[in-house]
Amino acid sequence: MNGNGRRKVCVVVTARPSYARVRTALQALRARNDVELQIIATASTLLHRYGEVVQVMEADGFDITWRIHSILEGENLVTQAKSTALGLNETATALENLKPDVVVSIADRFETIATAIAASYMNIPLAHIQGGEVTGNIDDRVRHAVTKLADLHLVASPGARDYVISMGEHPDSVHLTGCPSIDIAARAKENPQLPEDFFQRFGGVGAEFDIHREDFIVVMQHPVTTEYEQAFEQAEATLQAVSELGVHALWFWPNVDAGADATSKAIRTWREQGRLEKVHFFRNMPPEDFYRVLMQSKCIVGNSSVAIRECSFLGVPAVNIGNRQISRERGPNVIDVPHDAGAIAQAIRKQMLHGPYPSSGIYGQGDAGERIARVLAEEPLLLKHQRPLHDPRKVAISPAQ
Repeated sequence: MNGNGRRKVCVVVTARPSYARVRTALQALRARNDVELQIIATASTLLHRYGEVVQVMEADGFDITWRIHSILEGENLVTQAKSTALGLNETATALENLKPDVVVSIADRFETIATAIAASYMNIPLAHIQGGEVTGNIDDRVRHAVTKLADLHLVASPGARDYVISMGEHPDSVHLTGCPSIDIAARAKENPQLPEDFFQRFGGVGAEFDIHREDFIVVMQHPVTTEYEQAFEQAEATLQAVSELGVHALWFWPNVDAGADATSKAIRTWREQGRLEKVHFFRNMPPEDFYRVLMQSKCIVGNSSVAIRECSFLGVPAVNIGNRQISRERGPNVIDVPHDAGAIAQAIRKQMLHGPYPSSGIYGQGDAGERIARVLAEEPLLLKHQRPLHDPRKVAISPAQ
């Protein structure tokens, strides 16, 4: 607690999706009189080539308490491991200076585990947002490792809650809050119209078209860390499908993961060869506007969790490519395909003809930010060893919903 008796809550934001998935919780925490909000911006949030998310955060009125530059050039397995080590080193310094009462780590990226290790070794209670989910790739290992380091669990779905408890975490430490990004999607749903000056406002490069009258798709494809050697070929399969379909597309740049250079190289190669005449590329845009784009699109294509999570709530048709999200809980809006241009194109045509799906509430109903802020501000902050011993074999697990 600080001198005013307020709980110091330190949230570490590491990437574009991390901010989208915690923003409403940050807003709710900032509004509370019993909380002193600290924000650490690190990793790709500070990099121009990944959209400088920190500028979006500041435009939303958040003060950045500490900045950590931790990403090494290369986007390969070695730089990913070394960036994790650098993030751990610098985060420990930040926490020593800020002295928070609780540290919040988000989801499953390599920067997330750096935050978790730093807080754990410094005996600072750690809260983990979005634990207990299963995707089917290396993110699972990071996510579950952070779960075992965390003292407080803020999960997005009933299935995730049950999974965390089955891992041996005390039921009293697991709180079903929903996903904060659904809150933003719900707000965007109330006002789905895109601005008239869309391309002028959000920049980017590539083809421009009448986004209010012409059909378009959204593409967001990231490299798969365990398959990073195949990133170029996997990106090419999607590029070929989109190019041959001849449909307008808004393509968002990949995350800073091992293989991102190869994914980016494939995109640049095809663009320089003039094979993407109807594609416009973006680095980033504010979350509400991104969700409005999704709602106005005919479908989303790629391997981003937004297709599974937010688009299930919004009812946006999704074509999920490859293994990156293969085991994640999902609604009825998703078609899964391999990295094959023909299969991708066929699924896109099917989803474009299908139109919107019924909304699914599997990841929440739009009040997750308030729920998370309430837990962080009011729940006892107990380290694992301070809770009673728990045997997960004696806990009844409800079916995933």
